[in-house]
Parts: sequence; structure tokens; C-alpha cells
Amino acid sequence: MKEANAELDKIISLPESDFENFITQKRNEIVEYHLKHNKSYQDFVGSTTYDSWAELPVMTKKEFQKPLAERLSERFSPKNVYVNKTSGSSGDPFIFAKDKFCHALTWANIINHFGWFGIDFNSSLQARFYGIPLDFIGNAKERIKDFLSSRYRFTIFDLSDAVLEKVLLKFQQKKFEYINGYTSSIVLFAKFLQKKNIVLKTVCPTLKCCIVTSEMLFKDDKILLEKQFGVPVVNEYGASELDLIAFQNLAGEWQVNSETLFVEILDENNTVLPNGKEGRVVITSLYNKAHPFIRYDIGDVGILDEKSTFKKPILKKLIGRTNDIAILPSGKKSPGLTFYYVTKSIIEDDGNVKEFVIKQTKIDTFDIEYVSGLELTEIQIQNIEKAITTYLENGLTFSFTRKEKLERSKSGKLKQFVSLVK
Repeated sequence: MKEANAELDKIISLPESDFENFITQKRNEIVEYHLKHNKSYQDFVGSTTYDSWAELPVMTKKEFQKPLAERLSERFSPKNVYVNKTSGSSGDPFIFAKDKFCHALTWANIINHFGWFGIDFNSSLQARFYGIPLDFIGNAKERIKDFLSSRYRFTIFDLSDAVLEKVLLKFQQKKFEYINGYTSSIVLFAKFLQKKNIVLKTVCPTLKCCIVTSEMLFKDDKILLEKQFGVPVVNEYGASELDLIAFQNLAGEWQVNSETLFVEILDENNTVLPNGKEGRVVITSLYNKAHPFIRYDIGDVGILDEKSTFKKPILKKLIGRTNDIAILPSGKKSPGLTFYYVTKSIIEDDGNVKEFVIKQTKIDTFDIEYVSGLELTEIQIQNIEKAITTYLENGLTFSFTRKEKLERSKSGKLKQFVSLVK
């Protein structure tokens, strides 16, 4: 960590005028390293040399569907690297590795970003809304890590009012400085507080901020969170196999991590798009020598702001995952979150519906599952159908199913839109 902090300080101190050269140098170094020392990457590129950055092929998660030992660079083995597994939220889970310096640099960078909001990883107590393994060993490991990391973890597999009452009690008893966790779970807690007309900061005065991650944060939800928590709400975008990708800064911008990553926006032909244009988010890990992530298509669609620079890229918008696209009968393609966003604007007007998901079961058929105090009325259903038709197209069929609770992944994440259409 000492070496990593020194390297990070050096990167941060570089002036804007030198940053393009720094990025170019680091990305060339990491490519040359893997072309020399990583047989798997050599085979993927088809050569041990390259002429230009643009000619390098784009990696996807499918390239990693083989044993980890076959993907590691020379002098690295599963015993001398950090090994973990992705959540699988994209549909292609895989085991990955980072060399220990790269892993330390990841944490140095996370600690630095959290520090923007007065959070000290060594002392600030975290209220953690994350999933946890349910098997004895996995559960025990996470509990030990929580204890050593100043974290108190709340279960997110049951967020009934009775459970949320206990959560609120812990906020009254403990000196939490920040909340961190999955967006959907934290939003449910905020709705519970809204119903009770409680601002969390009044019962937990030590609270400084709330950092949401792993799921989309909508504008209305952010307004709700800031109102009910009484502290700034920070939007984080990251990937376990890479690093922190973007983190909301004090000016409210979604600042991209340029210290350890190089982020590009590409079109369907792998051509770099100008800032302001929507495309695939493709990322290069500049420091991971153990395992190549070079021009790695993470599976998301986004836009870099026109005012972005090499030192301070700004993520203007994160649209969603490429596999969350709805193909409609007319041939039109629409991000699945369009359905979610349009429906959300109507379905939650009276606070009755706690949360919901949308599933595309056929090319023209969508199932909406929701949790609520009262069943949706026929008028509400008609309004939702009318709104979606206005934004998308005619001839779509909808079904509405009220549930006690929604199905979450093993990690506890809630997938807000799912297409089951191949």
C-alpha cells in the first residue's frame, strides 16, 4: 500500500498538459508487457507485436471463459495474485486476477475518492447494504472482513418494514459516518423513512454521505435519498475485475478514473467515438500485469461528456448494459431501462409501489412484477401502458403481477430489466 500510495500521488500531481503522454505511455507499456509475457493474450491478438492502438482487438467476457491459470502472465500463479470472481450480473461470470501491486493501487484509489467526502477507511464506520454468502465459511469470512474494515452489514435479502425498523434502530445506536451499498436496497430504506417522516441525519448526526453502487441511480431516487438521509448522495460506478470506473465528485460530475484506467467509447465497428456520442464502454487496466484487461468491453453503454480531458474524463450518462436491450416487433431497439424509467414515473406517484422489475418474455410481451401495499388499479395500469406505447410503439402486451418480494441474485442485486428473448 505504501508503494501504491506513492504511485497514486505521483499520477495525481501530473499536470493536465502531461497527462495524454502519461496515458499513451502506460497503455503501450501494458500491451507490450502482455504481448511478451502472456501466451493467452498473444493468441488472442494473433501476434507479439502491434502497429497502432486502434488495431488491437476488443476483449469481451467470453475471452475469459477458460481456466485462470491459462490466462495468467509468466511468473504469476493463482498462489501469488489476488483472485476473485465477478458477480455475473452481465450473464458471463468469470474468475479474474490482479497482481498485488495493481490490487493495492485499486484500494489506494478508492480510499482517495472516498476521502473527497471526508471518509477515512481506517476509522469511519460504514453502514453496509450488500449481499453476503449464506454458507458458513463464506459468511464468516465476510463478517471478519467487516469487523476489520469498520463496517456493519445489514441483510438485504429481507427488507420488510419489521426488518427496516431494526435497521433504523442501529442508526440510532451507532455512529455511522457513511452508507454504502446497492441502490435498490438503500432506496427501499429511504421510502421506509419517508413513510415514517424521519430524516436519518436527525437520528444519526455523525452521518456524512451515502454512496450507492452496482445498480442504476435514477434522478428521482437521488432526490428522495438526499431528502430522507439529509446528506449528499454519491453515485459510484465500478467493476470488481477492474477498479473504480467513475465516482461523483464534489461538483456533482461523474468523474472517470483516469489514474489506473483508460476508458474509450466505441461504436459497433470498434471505432472510437467522439465525446458526446453514445457507444460501448471499453476499458483498459493500465497496471494489471497478472491478467490482461486491454480494450475490454465491459458490457455497458455510455457517453463521455464533451468537456472531458485526458486527466479529467466525465461520464455524461450510463445508459445500461448491452444485454439489457429490448428488441421490439418493428425491429426497433430500445434500452430496457426506458421501460423501467417510463413506468417508474407513473407507478410510484402515490408511494404505494415499493419496487418493481420488468421482464420481456416475448418480442411483444412484457411482465411487470411489483411489490406494493395495494394492488394497482385498472386506471394505473392503463396509464402505464399508454406511457410506454407513447415512448416506444403500439401493439405491445403487458401483464402485471403483485408479489410479496422480488427475486434477487445470489449477491442481493436487483436486475431492473431482463430480456428473456434470444
